[in-house]
Amino acid sequence: MSHRGPLTAVITTVLGATLGGLLVWRVYRTRRKRLPSIQKVADPVEAPHPVEKEFTAAEYQYIQPQNLVEKEFKAVECQTAQLPPPVQIPSSEQLLGVKPVMVSSEEEWQQLWPLMQKELSVFPVLGLDCEWVKTKGVSVKGQVSAVSLLQMASYSGLCVLVRLLPFRSGQQAFPLSLIEVLRDPHVLKVGVGCYEDGKRLTRDYGLSLTCTVDLRYLALRQRQATVNNGLSLKSLAADLLNVSLDKSLELRCSDWEADQLTLEQMTYAARDAQVSIALFLHLLGLRSDAGPASSSGSSYSELAARCQGLVDVPFRGRGDGDDRAADGERRRRTRKPPTYESPESGDQQVPDPRKNNKRKPLGVGYSARKSPLYDNCFLHAPDGQPLCTCDKKKAKWYLDKGIGVLQSEEPFVVRLLFEPSGRPDSQQDYYLTAKENLCVVCGKADSYIRKNIVPHEYRRHFPTEMKDHNSHDILLLCTSCHAASNVHDSFLKQQLAEEFAAPQGCEEGVRLLEDSDRRRVRSAARALLTAGDGLPEQRREELQVLIKSFLNMNERQELTDEALQQAAGLETRIFNEAYVPHGLKVVRAHAEQGLLGLMDLERRWRQHFLTAMHPRHLPPLWSVD
Repeated sequence: MSHRGPLTAVITTVLGATLGGLLVWRVYRTRRKRLPSIQKVADPVEAPHPVEKEFTAAEYQYIQPQNLVEKEFKAVECQTAQLPPPVQIPSSEQLLGVKPVMVSSEEEWQQLWPLMQKELSVFPVLGLDCEWVKTKGVSVKGQVSAVSLLQMASYSGLCVLVRLLPFRSGQQAFPLSLIEVLRDPHVLKVGVGCYEDGKRLTRDYGLSLTCTVDLRYLALRQRQATVNNGLSLKSLAADLLNVSLDKSLELRCSDWEADQLTLEQMTYAARDAQVSIALFLHLLGLRSDAGPASSSGSSYSELAARCQGLVDVPFRGRGDGDDRAADGERRRRTRKPPTYESPESGDQQVPDPRKNNKRKPLGVGYSARKSPLYDNCFLHAPDGQPLCTCDKKKAKWYLDKGIGVLQSEEPFVVRLLFEPSGRPDSQQDYYLTAKENLCVVCGKADSYIRKNIVPHEYRRHFPTEMKDHNSHDILLLCTSCHAASNVHDSFLKQQLAEEFAAPQGCEEGVRLLEDSDRRRVRSAARALLTAGDGLPEQRREELQVLIKSFLNMNERQELTDEALQQAAGLETRIFNEAYVPHGLKVVRAHAEQGLLGLMDLERRWRQHFLTAMHPRHLPPLWSVD
């Protein structure tokens, strides 16, 4: 037993040391495996550098992308194994203080792209604007300048100025990553007139710009925004950010294709994109004083949900009758041709349509309801079975006629004294649920109006049983969402027009055709009555022959005043017997399949509304079917 004691102690010591060593080695290997994944975590976004009081144009312009990328790589190498702190959204002053980076080639873009890609992984949104050469003289019709400069700014203020002249006419190939980010449906592009900028990029370079949001719509939707001076980028920046933008004519009409852009040009161009992203963050309540965001920033779905119904919608607004513009900014006129070549949309002084509704611009000048749509009164059958909801006026009508009795005041319930023509199939019926008076898209509880999900131009041609007392397709939308929905509706209408050869257009203009022969005869008769002997002999004879031929008169017969009066009063418009309204033609095509075909048309419009607007506040039990 004396030998076993030391032997047991030795064995125990060896086993303990072995197990301890294995445990230490396992922990060490586990930490080494985790280290690369930790290094991939995005490091905290560097605080934007404030603008120096004085620096030269050369220093400003030649901030090379290579330096920025090298700096970024060094930051990654020095990263410790710690999770990044929450993202701190910079203030407007910090954001506007970041110096822009000029890109003139594919190589320079590729050097900068990793940093831009990292910024988008935190907040997938870009402030966007374009510049092109605008002449101070009268523009020549048909001669439209191509876009010269594309500005994009991320949430931290990093602004890229892409000179497009080197990529024009195939001189250089556009970087694939630049093409992809412009058309990426999960990266928002925000600005004033960015939808129109996308049209220019498509026209000039074949680039596709998608997922745009016009800040003017967003400002009008956010009621906390006080818009005092209009909806131009300059006005929004002054009202919401207390930032003054230089929109002088000299800068706007400067040479954007010069070999070297001046300091003032670069500041002007960068500010437009940086202010756009700053306005977006402000309007969504993502301000620096609101505290840090989550460590991963905001996903596209979160940002897009705040812009429901406003993505890829062109801004539609008309003036309030005042053509004057402040600080040289020019408002768009509908009839008078512009003095200068059309400026960028961000420079247009668009008046706030809420100030004057004499002329109602699309979307913001709609007349909102003065009273709630849903009173949520109930009608019950004689045995007490709920039948439907209705407004208070209709419920009181049954009481006034003596064919119903009041069951309760709150909620207002009327029990009918006669057997109704129909009863709901179950108690889980859409028409039995109380409905809220708010916008079904964004949830706004004021300034709402009714929206026909199936437009009236189609519904009016439905059979009676499909349109009588049917409120399933009538929902409430605020004025902004209503305008956006109408824009989306026009796309489906155009699609239906192409599918069923049912062109849209002015109904009167299509129904009535102008008879050119009758118009010429009428003009000739009026000329003879007014000018008479003042016309040259040859011309007078030509007009008389024309009128006699139309009236089937012999050339030797003399035109009397009565005949001239008859010809001068001719109706030149004739009814187009082949005319079929767009809505009727589409409905007829679906009606060939009976009621099921018409129900398919209903479902198509309902699904279109869901897909285009993404409503978050639909009434319970509302469905496509």
